[in-house]
Amino acid sequence: MKNVLRVLVVALITVAFSGISFAQAKPATPATPATPPAPAMEKKTEMKSEKAKTTRITGEVTSVDSKAGTLTVKTKDKETNLIADSNAKGALEKVKVGDMVKATYTEKDGKMLASSIAGVKSKAKKSEKATAK
Repeated sequence: MKNVLRVLVVALITVAFSGISFAQAKPATPATPATPPAPAMEKKTEMKSEKAKTTRITGEVTSVDSKAGTLTVKTKDKETNLIADSNAKGALEKVKVGDMVKATYTEKDGKMLASSIAGVKSKAKKSEKATAK
């Protein structure tokens, strides 16, 4: 009986230690040699990183400075400071504080560059016009 018990204990210990040996960590760096990328590959990766995601927001104008080309739009949950690019600077002269606007912008170098700004007719103004008639 003692011999059978010893064989079982040895078998269990062997199985336990063999499981630990398979759990070794893999090397952090691959063993492939470092080769510089081809010039054509560099241009493709640069183009991908330069392509910014276009975002649209709709909200109320809280401040506008047409000379500096800046605009602050307040949405339901945050305020966004926008800098108008050459295409959107003309629209800044038509916008005033309190107006509802729809703006399209991209983030580049930590700045929000507005490519288009358009006024939006708010529902409150529509209902005021309907009650005035």
